[in-house]
Amino acid sequence: MTDSTVEQAIFLGLDTGGTYTDAVLWSEERGVIAKAKALTTRHDLSVGISGAVDAIIAEASVLPADIRLVSMSTTLATNALVEGQGGRIALVMIGFSDADLEKAGLKDALGNDPVIFIPGGHDVYGRAQPFDASSLEKALPHLKSEVTGFAICAYFAVRNPEHEIAARDLVHDKTGLPVTCSHELSAKLNGPKRALTTVLNARLIAMIDRLVAATEGFLDKRGIHAPLMVVRGDGALVSAAFARHRPIETILSGPAASLVGARHMTGLDNAIISDIGGTTTDVAVLDDGRPRLDPNGATVGGFRTMVEAVAMRTFGLGGDSEVSLDDNAMTPGIKLGPRRLVPLALLAANHGSMVIEHLARQVKAVNAGRLDGRFALRTGVPVQMASGLSKGEAELYERMTTEPQPLDRLLASVSQTAAITRLVSRGLVHLAGFTPSDAGHVLGLQNNWNAEAARYGAILYARRKDGAGRPFCDTPEEVSRRTYDALIRRSSEVVLETVFAEDGLEGQETVASALVQRALSGVGGIAGIKLHIDRPLIGLGASAPVYYPAVGDELGIQCIVPVDTDVANALGAVVGQVRVSLEAHISQPVEGLYRVMAGEAVQDFQLEDDSIAFAESTLKNQVQRLALEAGTDEPHITIIRNISAATVEDQRKFIEAVLIATASGRPRIAH
Repeated sequence: MTDSTVEQAIFLGLDTGGTYTDAVLWSEERGVIAKAKALTTRHDLSVGISGAVDAIIAEASVLPADIRLVSMSTTLATNALVEGQGGRIALVMIGFSDADLEKAGLKDALGNDPVIFIPGGHDVYGRAQPFDASSLEKALPHLKSEVTGFAICAYFAVRNPEHEIAARDLVHDKTGLPVTCSHELSAKLNGPKRALTTVLNARLIAMIDRLVAATEGFLDKRGIHAPLMVVRGDGALVSAAFARHRPIETILSGPAASLVGARHMTGLDNAIISDIGGTTTDVAVLDDGRPRLDPNGATVGGFRTMVEAVAMRTFGLGGDSEVSLDDNAMTPGIKLGPRRLVPLALLAANHGSMVIEHLARQVKAVNAGRLDGRFALRTGVPVQMASGLSKGEAELYERMTTEPQPLDRLLASVSQTAAITRLVSRGLVHLAGFTPSDAGHVLGLQNNWNAEAARYGAILYARRKDGAGRPFCDTPEEVSRRTYDALIRRSSEVVLETVFAEDGLEGQETVASALVQRALSGVGGIAGIKLHIDRPLIGLGASAPVYYPAVGDELGIQCIVPVDTDVANALGAVVGQVRVSLEAHISQPVEGLYRVMAGEAVQDFQLEDDSIAFAESTLKNQVQRLALEAGTDEPHITIIRNISAATVEDQRKFIEAVLIATASGRPRIAH
């Protein structure tokens, strides 16, 4: 396929976020052709996807057959691990003991899922221990009906995976269920941590499979016959088939896509990227055109995995953050988050005059009520998700609907406040209230929802009493300005926390210091400090134009808010590249013997040069096959050698060698 054909091809990018699903049509020749948003439908993601895709196809007047590639980023895997969701799996530990479950959080990750220990595994040089899978074979008929898949981890499988392969073949033959082997996911040592990563991957397979199947089904119905790609946590693209087998690699997919999109939109190789959403702000650093990766592996849901992913710091701060009073100070201030509320302006836009009527009623009341400006409504998740509620929680939930109800009419006692908080934490109920997004509407900085509801909410919030019994603010404009300023300050602080931490400092403590706070406030004195950041700030997110120019001013650095910042994730999904890597290890079990361990290939040589030549040739073939599986037809392959040797009595002594092969290229597109 010629370069001109690729330039003219139209690509469809998707991002399924927590609140919105974004879609963008893009081509190398024309850039962004059309973009749209639709509310994410968590019970069936294809519904939200279809809403966004149908809108941009109609806007751009393109034919579905014109779309040559579809690529998506998703928060599904991340959210599932955070919320403890996923299938029930069985873990097969080869050559490990029960004590190993206490390491790396493996026991907590397993929960009540079954684990089987069998003899086997290898040593650091790839030499086998006695292997016996009879107890596994005996257990399989019983497990087949109890689990959705298997995770297999063998001792030193990254040096020789033959026992994992034997167990995998046995499980496939006897059950037909999906199997994940640890050597397929990581080449690093630390068996328990590798087992943990394998468990989480196996648990996610059925979930990602449903997402991919739903997306492919939707595309087929719309007549879009193009390859489907998925963004990995390091920002690279892989085919949907690849992601189905290795879903753990899609954790932090959305934030990674936003970094790729930011670089594409700005052309900057070095920058700080801050992506503000409704619930969270994600901050990361771009170095030499690539996002910095977490050297210790991505942490999601409290579990440290072996997955390479962007070094992203996430803060509970967004346009929809809950606004509350900080009563600890002499002069009360505003705290934001970490809980998300539905903004009153959005609530009124979606549910009509009833919201306005209740807000107006509360404003006209002589005395302010502690529940003023707050509403609750069901989230719309399936009823069966509401199991396990206490009697009080169940009764309260039964009285609620998907239409908002004011809390001053819904709640009859203080105890019910705790009950509704638990319903919110279960994902069954949304709370609505005054947020920074409402403040933006009052100040005229935003106009996408209902400004009247936002103003009523600001009036009610301004009437709240401080510790001395005085109203918090005199006007709705004053409370809105203070809310806006609080978000600017906190956004500046989270950027600083990230860059200080990247420089090896304790980010939170450093930012909290009096000197840094004085510098942010512009307070002078005989002595002080001036903040210096060596690269510009890129603000991403639909509300970034409202906040981030002021954040740049407060930090004293250039801030760039790209034109298409509201769909950075979806754009990053289509402008990325396929990239995969594999490792080979060469050790010396005895003097004069060089053992190459490259995936499933283990071979000995008498000469060092021969072993390196074999390792490079084997790696090149392996990574080329993997790149084709990941979705590129013309991979560019590079191999890096890291050879460790020592000089003893003027003689060079070989210790070990690690070779890393990387294949990258454009994603495959439809002809």
